[in-house]
Amino acid sequence: MDLSVVVPVLNEVENIEPLVHEIQAALGGMLVYEILYVDDASTDGTIAALARLKDHLPQGRLRVLLHQRTYGQSTALRSGVKAARAPWIATLDGDGQNDPADIPKLLALRDAEDAPLNLNLVSSIRRKRRDSWIRRLSSRIANGVRQRLLRDRTTDTGSGLKLFSRDAFLALPYFDHMHRFIPALMLCGGEMRTVEVNHRPRQHGKSKYGVGNRLWVGIVDMLGVMWLQRRHITPRLEELTSKHEPPIDGEPASANELLSASERPSASERPSE
Repeated sequence: MDLSVVVPVLNEVENIEPLVHEIQAALGGMLVYEILYVDDASTDGTIAALARLKDHLPQGRLRVLLHQRTYGQSTALRSGVKAARAPWIATLDGDGQNDPADIPKLLALRDAEDAPLNLNLVSSIRRKRRDSWIRRLSSRIANGVRQRLLRDRTTDTGSGLKLFSRDAFLALPYFDHMHRFIPALMLCGGEMRTVEVNHRPRQHGKSKYGVGNRLWVGIVDMLGVMWLQRRHITPRLEELTSKHEPPIDGEPASANELLSASERPSASERPSE
């Protein structure tokens, strides 16, 4: 399994089938992948639509997890990542506004020759946002404040299209709404890159977010992320070689050679020859 595509959804019945087919078209023949939908207790026909698709696709291609009640997007995302079988995760919003055809662009950036060895995240920046003017304005203000305070190196942390290491994500501190701060959190232990992607207007359904349920919660969460950033420690580690192995030129000294003079055994403590 090369890639797990995780899609959290809540009441997106009309967007299910088109998006799944687009994911298959974007990734078909490129790699071994799975599509993992996490339904956050939908009350429309979303679950039935997923069940129909699951029966018609190759076994294991589409997996569906069901929350028994609505927990929110961050929890749905984490549920999907925990259940994923691949070491790398691509995420998409379930409303169809992210274009699955951009996933190969993120993969190419991850696999580029100049990619950092500790690259954990490839994040997307939505080009020409297809949202209402009030959402674009509120996002612009929020992104500006967030960049200034968190220095997360992206102008669009809200884009649902991301590619990241499963292990790196699961090592992050979990809290509700943490999906909005993935770049800032990932930078505490690794590197990230960003790429411009397509953004499409919503064709079906209604947005689950508005200015009111994003602004105030986002401010409180941002303060919490700042607290985490300031207290994050990345230790520098070296592995000690066995003291029974003679040192080789260019390698660390043995354990006994690393002892300070005060720690070395005195002449009276040394065994007689």
